[in-house]
Amino acid sequence: MPKSTKQASSSNQKQSGASKWSAYTALATVPLVLVLGNSMLVPILPDMEKILKISHLQASLIITLFSVTAGLFIPIAGYLSDRYSRKAVILPSLAVYGAAGVLAGLGAIWGSYGVIIAARALQGLGAAGTAPIAMALVGDLYKDGEESEALGLIEASNGTGKVISPIIGSLLALIVWYAAFFAFPLFCALSFAAMWFMIKEPKNEQPPIPLAKYIGQVKQVFQQQGKWLIPAFGAGSLALFNLFGVLFFLSDLLEKKPYSIDGVAKGGVLAIPLLGLVITAYITGRVIKNNGLLMRILMNTGLLASTAALAGAIVLHRPIYVLITLLTISSIGTGLLLPCINTLITGSVDRAHRGMITSLYSSLRFLGVAFGPPIFGWLASSSIPLLFGAVAALSLISFLIVLIFVKPPRHAGDTA
Repeated sequence: MPKSTKQASSSNQKQSGASKWSAYTALATVPLVLVLGNSMLVPILPDMEKILKISHLQASLIITLFSVTAGLFIPIAGYLSDRYSRKAVILPSLAVYGAAGVLAGLGAIWGSYGVIIAARALQGLGAAGTAPIAMALVGDLYKDGEESEALGLIEASNGTGKVISPIIGSLLALIVWYAAFFAFPLFCALSFAAMWFMIKEPKNEQPPIPLAKYIGQVKQVFQQQGKWLIPAFGAGSLALFNLFGVLFFLSDLLEKKPYSIDGVAKGGVLAIPLLGLVITAYITGRVIKNNGLLMRILMNTGLLASTAALAGAIVLHRPIYVLITLLTISSIGTGLLLPCINTLITGSVDRAHRGMITSLYSSLRFLGVAFGPPIFGWLASSSIPLLFGAVAALSLISFLIVLIFVKPPRHAGDTA
């Protein structure tokens, strides 16, 4: 998108005064709904195994298939949003997401694992057109400080969803174990209404680009900016790999003796490191604006903090309150990193290709989320010091790559 068009759209948002925060809120509901799609079901998986008489692997596919389907279709959703409009992808995706929740709930009532798993795959398809496209929409609507502010809020909303979703899932299960499936349509309907009424998307004035030419232009983006884009993609993916792996490890640890913490109480403990992420991401988004130098300082500081905290856990994983403190520091480091990375990526290309670039980035984030828990579980089964030594080494490598290759200009808007 030409800068003049982008500035005009930003000015239109400003003219509405308080509606800016209404728009921010509407955008923030989209990643929140996405996170609820997986995390809210985690507490009910043991009940599902018993009632449906399925294996642990079959139960895990309820989560995995959702993420894999979403990851595969995210780039397609990105292309469609570039060709048509962001809302033309987000709104139907939310509708599919909610409808598939009803289907999964009916499958649970019928006692049909096959219907549930098919519905979860359909939900993954809907999820592909939600949060990644909302990130691209932020790049269309805002610039400079407003862009980073909105992206920081989106990342904070993502983290908030991780905080509250296991608690909501546990509370809903007190009604009936499959109640969470029927809660999805309500959350999706609220997000749909917010996006429909509160977001005024700027009209796409550019004619559709033929697919072959479009793919060639995306390749050109990576030829020109891949030196820093690819390391930025990797840093964001690794941050979520560590975050979800840590949460999985901590969740498993809390359930074992001598702690024996489960249910809502466990959700409250897991919320501690996540709150560090949420608060830090929101503040970071508010303060970085288009200050490239500040972004670089915060990204490197965040990665160093995460590396140091994870390295400290090699020997300080007992007592539990020390471990939680270290994991909270690591999450704060992630909160410093992600809003900066998100802002740089959404501002790196024009409107015509922004959907695809942010979608490819989101696909890698999904991979990080998907592979974190099983790899952390595998390493932890061998040795806890080995686990934290390995992830601290990965975090250090990520820090060095970002330090060397991701160098925002003094005014980060210059990347657009």
